[in-house]
Formats: sequence, C-alpha cells, structure tokens
Amino acid sequence: MAYAWLMLGLLFCADPAAAGGVNLHSMLFGGHGQPQQHPDAPPVGRYQPERGEGFVLDQSGTPTLLRFEGSPEVWVLRAQPGPRGDTIYRNDMGQPVLRATKLGGMTLFTLDNPDGSAVAYDGEAGSLRLPSIMSASVLFQHMYQASVRSSHAAQRVIPFISVDDATPETASLIADSATVTAEAITRVSRLANGHVTLTRVVKVLLAKGRKPDAQINSGGALTVFYTPEAGVEGRPSSERIFHIIVK
Repeated sequence: MAYAWLMLGLLFCADPAAAGGVNLHSMLFGGHGQPQQHPDAPPVGRYQPERGEGFVLDQSGTPTLLRFEGSPEVWVLRAQPGPRGDTIYRNDMGQPVLRATKLGGMTLFTLDNPDGSAVAYDGEAGSLRLPSIMSASVLFQHMYQASVRSSHAAQRVIPFISVDDATPETASLIADSATVTAEAITRVSRLANGHVTLTRVVKVLLAKGRKPDAQINSGGALTVFYTPEAGVEGRPSSERIFHIIVK
C-alpha cells in the first residue's frame, strides 16, 4: 500500500548542523524516542509513530476510532484501564493497539512493531464516524468495490450479497461490513497458502445478527453479521473475519 508521508525529505538529506540540528525524528519525538505532546490536540487528529505508517485517531465520541493511512478500514477500539494509570485501547479480538499514559504519551502496537512505537501528534484530521444516512446507490458502489477487490485477491468471482433489506439508516454499516470483509480476504490472499485457503469462500453474505461476528459454512458461504443498534461497533473487524477464514 502507498502511504502518505510528510514532505520533509530535505531535512533527511541536509547536514544537521546546516539545518540547525533539526530532523523529522527530533521534531516529532525529541532526542530520546519520546513523543512531544501537543497541548491543544483536537478530538480528531493525525498521529505519526516513530516507526511505521501514520494514522488518524478519532476520540470525538465513544468508542475511539483509528484508521491507518492507505487503508480503508476504521478500527473500533475499546478502552480498558492498564497499569500505572495507563489506558489500553484494544480491538474486538482483545489485541492491544494503543496505550495512552496519564501524562498524555502514546504508544502504537502493530504486527510490524509488537513491542510498541512512540507516537506524536501531527495535525488535525477529519472525522472517522460513519455517515448516519447512505443512499442505495452509494451502498451498491461499496458492495461492488468490495466484490471486485475480493475477487481480484481470490482470482475468481466472489459475490457480496445483502441478506436483509437495507434502509438509509443501516446502509452505511452494511457498506462498512463489506469493506472490512474485503480487507480480510485480501489479507488472507497474501499468506503463503492464501489462495488455497480462499477456496473455502464462495460468496459473502451480509446479514443482521444479535452481535457482530462472522462464520463460514461447508458450502463456502462466509456470513458477516452486523448489528445496527450497536452503531459503529456493530460489525466485526477484518482481524476477526481473517481468523474465521483461516482457522
């Protein structure tokens, strides 16, 4: 994936003395790998880890939302108390994604950096909240794009089907469910035996359920359950769907 990075290349190439000793690392993290806090950080902001891609963090409501640059998926994070007064933000698989200290410091955990990477605030960003209303035509576009992306990953057609009639109020959640499902299927395709594993998936069904989850039956129907009354929390993450496919 192509990630958007800060246009500060000259600072990397310039002589530190000529640039006044300033570079991207020191600007964001100081001299000791610790993030410099921004006292006026808005509820929705862009953040840059010391290592890895930047991300947008939306703390304008509950739950907290996060989206990595270059990815269509919005992660739903649940806050839990941690040691020393820290707050741990976990995904729906219980995996830690962010740790925030009571002093405002932040650490990001990813597959590439499981031990954590210091994070610094890097400017304002737009909201990650789902639109309250979505038209049928826009929903169709999302479903179509999810099918195209999944079909490309599997190297055969994987149709996406909405089991329950969509309404303007549920359409955005259905569309989001389709997006994260396509993300999961694409991730599976990158595994060493990914294309063999994906032979299990013949079609994707998006259906209302008592809780957000996914299951796959012997006929190859991957059913992704969404729960409209749960709002943005009402669909599983790509991580959960990924594990359903590969287990």
